[in-house]
Parts: sequence; C-alpha cells; structure tokens
Amino acid sequence: MDWLWIGSAFLLGWVGTGFGLPPMVGYLFAGILLAALGQEAGSTVEDLSSIGVLLLLFAVGLKLKVRSLLKWEILGVGGAHLLGFGAVLAAALAATGIVVPAAMFIGFSLTFSSTVLAVKMLEDRSELNALHGRIAVGVLILQDIVAIGMLSSVGAKQPTLWALLLPLVFLLKPLLGWILDRSGHKELLLVFGIGIALGGGQLAKSVGISPEVGALLAGTLVGSHEKAGELSKIVWSVKELFLVTFFLKMGLTGLPTAGQWWTVAAILAAVPLKALLFFTLLILFGLRARTAFVVTASLSTYSEFALITLAAGISGGLISASWAPILGTVVIISLVIGAPINHRVHDIFDRLEDFLIRFERTKPHPDREPTKLGAAGWLVVGMGRTGGGVYKALEAQGAKVVGFDSDPEKASAHVKKGRRVVYADAEDPGLWSHLDLTRLQGIVLTLPDFEAKLIAVKAIRARGFEGVVAVTTYHKEEDEILQKAGASMIFHLFAAAGERLADTALAASRRTPPTPVL
Repeated sequence: MDWLWIGSAFLLGWVGTGFGLPPMVGYLFAGILLAALGQEAGSTVEDLSSIGVLLLLFAVGLKLKVRSLLKWEILGVGGAHLLGFGAVLAAALAATGIVVPAAMFIGFSLTFSSTVLAVKMLEDRSELNALHGRIAVGVLILQDIVAIGMLSSVGAKQPTLWALLLPLVFLLKPLLGWILDRSGHKELLLVFGIGIALGGGQLAKSVGISPEVGALLAGTLVGSHEKAGELSKIVWSVKELFLVTFFLKMGLTGLPTAGQWWTVAAILAAVPLKALLFFTLLILFGLRARTAFVVTASLSTYSEFALITLAAGISGGLISASWAPILGTVVIISLVIGAPINHRVHDIFDRLEDFLIRFERTKPHPDREPTKLGAAGWLVVGMGRTGGGVYKALEAQGAKVVGFDSDPEKASAHVKKGRRVVYADAEDPGLWSHLDLTRLQGIVLTLPDFEAKLIAVKAIRARGFEGVVAVTTYHKEEDEILQKAGASMIFHLFAAAGERLADTALAASRRTPPTPVL
C-alpha cells in the first residue's frame, strides 16, 4: 500500500500549501485519514521516520555555531522563555494529576516553536539574514539543543564505558574535511552527508547514547567547513522527504477523543501567553517593538519537535500514548493559526504600531535605525552582490553613497572594507518617516523580496521624495505595480546581465581576431 501512503501525503500536503500552510500539516492530516481507514504504521514507516529525525538533528548540528548563540537577545530570551513557559505548563499539567516527570516532559516539549514554519516564512520573505530572522533562528537552535537533551534522557540504554571515548571522534574532523573537499557538489556530497549522519547515530547508539545526539555531533564535526552551507541545503530536501513518514506516523494516532478535546483547547489557549512572554522578554532585552513583534510571530507556535520528543517519551515509557493525538492536533491547529499571521506580520504590526511602541524601553536599542545620512547623495538599500556593485559604481564616479542592509553582519563586513553601510530594515515605515532625505539625489532598492521593495517605494514617495527611485526586479509582472507605487526606474537583473554580456563579447570580438579553426 505504498502508493496510498505517498499519494495521501502528496495530495493533502498540496492542499495545505494551497492555503499557505506548511506541507507538514497535510502530512499529519494524511496520517489521520489513513488511521480512519484502518491503516497502521509498519516497520518500513518506523525505519524511514527514524532516518528523518536523524537527518533533522544532523542539519541542526551543521548550523550550530556556539558564538551566534552567546548573545543576550538569543541566550537570555530563549533561555528565560524555556524556563518560564515550561514551568507554567508543567505546573498546570501536574495540577491535573499527571505525575511530575511526565508533566515536565510534556510542558517543556510545548515550549518549542516550529522550525519548519518559522524558517519557511522567513525564507519566503527573504528575511532569514535580517536581524529579526537571525534572532528567531538562534532561539530555534537553542530550543533544538534542549530538545536533543530531552531525547537523550529517554529511550536510550545505560551508556557504556565506551561512551567516554566518544569525544575522540573530533580527531576525525580533518579527515572528514578532506573527504568533504573531494565530494563534489551533487550526489557524492549528499551521500557523504547522509552517511556520516546515520553513522554518527549508529555509533552513539552502540555505546548506549541516544542516536539523535550522535547525529548532532556528526553535524558539528563538519559544521565549520566552508561547504557546510551547501551540504545543509542538499541534505535539507532529503530530510524533508524522510520526515514525511514521521508526520504520517504521528497522524496515524488519530484524532483526540471527545474528552481529550478539552485538553487540546486548554493547551491552545496558552499560545497567547507564549507570545506575550516572548514579546515581553524581547522588549526587556532592549529590542524595538517591530523587531520584537516579528520575532514573536515567528516563534508563537507549537513545534514538530514536540512530536519528536513525544514519540521518544512514549517509547521510553515516560508518558502515555494517549498524548499522541492530543499533541498532534495541537501542533496542527497552532500552525494553521500561525501561518497567515506570519504571512502578513508587517501589515499587522503597522496597524498595532501606535499601541506596541509604548512598551519600548527608552535606552538606545541594539536594532536602532539611522535618522540622518550626512552629505550622502545616493542611498543603496540591500547590500548584497547587486547592491555592493551599485555602491562601488556610484562611488567610482565620485558620488557620496551610504548603504542600508537588514543583516547586521553584512553591514559590518562592508564597513571593514571602508564603506559607509549601516543596519536598517527597509520594510519598516518608521525608518522612512524619520529619515532625512533632503540631500538625496536618488535611492536604489536592490532588495530580493518584492513586498519589501513595494513597501519601501510607497513609504519613500509618501515622504514627498521627488528624486530617482530605482528598483531591481526579477519578473516583468512586478513592473506596473512598482511604477504605480512611485518607482521611476525598473532594472531587470537577468535581462540586463545578458545584454551587458552580449555587448562585452561583441566588443571583445572586434578587438581580437577570431581563433582559426583547423
């Protein structure tokens, strides 16, 4: 019946994406449907779902950078939220008669936020490297580390003495790096990644440690390599394929019983508390209301990791299997609610801004934005490859230029090269309403996200700016919308690059005699 499993997952995953939801929601629904049809998870599903979890942990290890976590807005906010929200839920569950260890395990599992939803929405808005994107991803990684600790505490046998030698695997780091250098960019790289992920899991299991910990360690072994980002991308899609079976398996537990729906409702009622605590902590750590609100929206869901830790808790006999349909349903509903909120998060904030900025602290914010541009005559917004090229070209012609970017690390890298580049979020109308534009001749927007460009163009023209507003685009259907908003120049990147290449090639052919063909 493999066709039934695959077909159901594809169909309902497709339907879910049509409503702007992660495919994971559809996979869970597919499992519920299959359970209603009398299907059960066999050994193949169990094996494939285990591989999916190991690859997920391996991917976390690849991205694990301890230095990036040692920031107050990540370590402080993430840690305080885990302890505070987890303790509240655990106490509430214990008050209903659940034994304390089980209540704590369930409560802290529910502190995790959905990595799948947050990363997908941030990526769709091209905001993964923005300050709020980095904070959200940092908190997610911190949660993942805690989840791995919970996984290792259940379902694993007693570690053997051989486990003391496990740190010696880090001596293999140079060898693995050498192999990674010679693994190409496609099939071999993928096979290498899957191989060390599963190998790390099996090695840890053989010495009595959770295989998930082994997969994480395998990821950290090669996480500092220059090809780690490429490896992460190629493993990510395969990991998603294997995780389909995990979500199908969780859905096979079915829907809650009539009596369990009260528990589902009570846990969902805690989502506003989860969001409020995140927003409060982010504000207390000095961030602006906009940054705090967007990060909060990214993290105010229940996580697929809660299902993974739940499965481990059931396997280890710590919690009852009756919790599977409850938490599965809770995760589904929280994602259904969270997806549309994240899709329109900037619009929602704009409507609530006057109320939310009242809670900002009066001290200087680490995410503060500029209000003056000095003697600059040109502003380049988005300092990636295109923006960097525009900046250099303008500077070479004697123009005084300043650059904006929502990625603080990218801005710092440009500053080290002697360029005047500062942090600023172009999607923030407050940036444009407070920015002095009087000396500017023109603004060049090279942002990758269409919505961000549209918001910026509208805000710039709303200020009465009459200079040049040049915008890069990838799709012709965007032209008319941007022009109506006030863009005075549209630049098609790929078309212009092709035209310039043709002109350069023709000019070179006129200067150099063609090579004779013998």
